[in-house]
Amino acid sequence: MNILERLDSRIALADEEKMLLESVQILAREQIAPRAEHFDRTAEFPWENVKAINELGLNAMFIPEAYGGAQMSYTAYLACAREISKACAATGIIWATNYHGMKPLIDWGTEEQKQRLLPRIAEGGLGALAITEPGAGSDATGMRTSFREEGGEIVVNGGKTFITNGDVADLYLLFGKWEGIAGAKESISVLVLEKGTPGLSVVRLEDKMGTRASSTATLAFDNCRVPRANLLGNPGDGLKILFASLNKSRPSVAAHALGIARAAFEDSVAYINERRQSGRKILEFQGIQFMVADLASELALVESWLWQVASWVDAGAKDFGIEASLLKMRATDLAMRVTTDAVQLLGGYGYCKDFRVERLMRDAKITQIWEGTNQVHRQLIGRSFLQR
Repeated sequence: MNILERLDSRIALADEEKMLLESVQILAREQIAPRAEHFDRTAEFPWENVKAINELGLNAMFIPEAYGGAQMSYTAYLACAREISKACAATGIIWATNYHGMKPLIDWGTEEQKQRLLPRIAEGGLGALAITEPGAGSDATGMRTSFREEGGEIVVNGGKTFITNGDVADLYLLFGKWEGIAGAKESISVLVLEKGTPGLSVVRLEDKMGTRASSTATLAFDNCRVPRANLLGNPGDGLKILFASLNKSRPSVAAHALGIARAAFEDSVAYINERRQSGRKILEFQGIQFMVADLASELALVESWLWQVASWVDAGAKDFGIEASLLKMRATDLAMRVTTDAVQLLGGYGYCKDFRVERLMRDAKITQIWEGTNQVHRQLIGRSFLQR
C-alpha cells in the first residue's frame, strides 16, 4: 500500500458512508470512466452518467431526511466528488454543481421553501448556481441582473454567463440586485428560479477546452416572474449568503481537482512502471523517481488539508474562508502541475488522445479559474496578514 492509498484508508467515514463510497468507486470505474472519452469527444451531455448516479441516489447524501434525502457528512460528499471526477471530470462537476447550487437553500431557506423545492433535487433533479455575468466575474458586486418587486412576484431582467448545468437545471440559485436598495453590495439578493419560467432562455452553450460534456450556458432573463416565496432570506441578504456558500463550494472544487490529479498520477505511474528505456523501467531512473516523489508528496499534503477542512465543516465551523481559499488554490494548481507532468512522463503518447492524460490536462485548467481565480485567492490569503 503506497502513501496515497494509506491516506485514503484513513478518511474519517461512518460505516454506511464507506459502503456508499465503495459503490461510487465501482460505478465510476465500471460505467463512468469507460464513457468519458466519448463524451469528451462529442461534447454530449452525459445523461447516462447522470441516470447511473441517480440510481445510487447520490443527490440524497447532502439533502436532510426531512426533505427526501439521506444526509451524510461533508467528508463523504467530498470523497464521492473526488471519485466521480477521477473517472470523468465533466460528470464530477455536473454532480457537484447540484451541491453548490442547492446548499444555500438548505442553509438559508424557509421551511416552506425546503419542503417545496428540495425533494426535486433529492429525487435526482439538477441544480445550477447563477452568479457570473459578462461584466462581473470574480467581482460579484458588478452584476447587473435586476430584481424588481411587483405585487407578490419578483420580476427578473438581465443575464448570466458560464453557468454550469445552465441548459438542463431544474432549479437555479440566481443572484441579482434588488431595485430600490442603494449600494453595489447592499442590493445583492438571491432567489430560486424554477425550470420552465417564462422569459428564461438559453442564449448559447460554450465550446470548451476541457470538461466538454459539462454544459456551460449563457442565460437571459426577460421579465421572468418569480413568486416572492422563492426569495432566499430578505432583499439585500445575497452577499452574505454568497460568501457562506463559496466557503463550502471551494473545497468541493478542490476535491474535483484532486480527482483529476489522482487519475493523472496513477496513469503516469502505471505507464512508467511498464515502459522501458535502455533496458530499464522508466521509474528506475533517479530523475523520474524524484518527479514522482515530489508529486506524491504534494498530493498527500493537499489531500490531508482537504480532509482537515472537511472535518471542520462537519464539526460545525463557520470561520474557515481563508482555509478554503488556500485549499482551492493549492489543489487546483497541483492538478495542473500533475497533469502537465503526466503528459511529460508519457512522452509523445501523452500528447495523443489515445491516452487520457491529454484530456485530464485540458480538464484541469478550468479548476484554476472558476470559484474565484487563483490570483483572487492569493490576494485573499495575503490580505489576511494585513495588520489592522
